Amino acid sequence: MLASSTKDEILRALLRRPQTTAQDLAAQLDLSPQAIRRHLKDLEEDGLIEHQASQGAMGRPQFLYALSKQGRERFPQAYGEFALSFLDSLVETAGEQQLGAALQKQWQRKAEDYRQRLGSGSFRERLQALTELRRAEGYMTELHILESAPTPQYVLAEHHCAIAEVAESYPSVCGHELEMFAAVLPDCTIKRTHWLNNGEPACGYLIQPQGRLRDA
Repeated sequence: MLASSTKDEILRALLRRPQTTAQDLAAQLDLSPQAIRRHLKDLEEDGLIEHQASQGAMGRPQFLYALSKQGRERFPQAYGEFALSFLDSLVETAGEQQLGAALQKQWQRKAEDYRQRLGSGSFRERLQALTELRRAEGYMTELHILESAPTPQYVLAEHHCAIAEVAESYPSVCGHELEMFAAVLPDCTIKRTHWLNNGEPACGYLIQPQGRLRDA
């Protein structure tokens, strides 16, 4: 098997860019395609990745690699099984309505904590700080600027969900999360464009500043 550090690099690369070919991975990691293929074979045997065939140039199929469910579970989970069991118990004892109220209260507290930690810098500074906060919590967050947009627009991409187990069983938490982002950045419009729960490679949020913001 390949060294653990190299294995982690390959898994992180596939988390950021699923449906990637061996050639692309080799270029990213500065390894030979032959070495990458051997490593991918090992990872697939371990159940951490999977592949599918796609029609390539001149009718030749090429293989696209992505993390399996087991592979994604190697990345940090902020709450895990205990949180899911707790929510199940709350539904059983208090009902769905009380669960919704509890989740909303939790995200309101989270929004307040984020606001205090983001401070009062420029819009871009606050957005970058939010990206770093989410990354530290295990969401593997990236911030992209849409250069071609007529007005400043940003995409917050989260390639890993730190509360994936909870979100899978209680998808309403994702709605509260979107509300939390809006509360943290009240001077912008936020729309979800991609969702891991829909089988997409990341959760994506389009962020558009409202009006003329300082350093937007």
